[in-house]
Amino acid sequence: MTRARVVATPAGPLRLVATTAGLQRLEWLTGAPSPPAGATPSLLLDRAQAALTAYFADPARPLPCLPLAPVAATAFRWRVWRAMAAIPAGEVRTYGELAAGLGTSPRAVGNAAGANPWPILVPCHRVVASGGLGGYLGATAGTGPAIKGWLLAHEGHPVGLGG
Repeated sequence: MTRARVVATPAGPLRLVATTAGLQRLEWLTGAPSPPAGATPSLLLDRAQAALTAYFADPARPLPCLPLAPVAATAFRWRVWRAMAAIPAGEVRTYGELAAGLGTSPRAVGNAAGANPWPILVPCHRVVASGGLGGYLGATAGTGPAIKGWLLAHEGHPVGLGG
């Protein structure tokens, strides 16, 4: 059974989707009117919402380990997502730096980051281009990079303040 909930955050509305296997995805709701916040009963969604609330209150606070159940996860994507999860709040790595550590290409890291189903929980926003923010939510301009910049600024990183 799939359950979903929309959570209002300072960076915009976020839909949380969970199954009995775990948290399937978090989706930024951009470009459309925000649906009303949902209250689907689910202990996992409660825990995920509490983790997000804690992050927005204090981004340096470690996020809890939640059961994750992605739809399309390859072994390579898991490697990239684990590397992204190891980047502390307030720090960034470039796609190239992450790629060098994983023995792959920056483009492959970017593709895996773009497929990340759990933004914030797996902080793909902390991976930036060598000359600025880079993309977010499948775009290099507009709402996605604006959210990425907001998250980095929230964490105290200067890249988030001006790109």
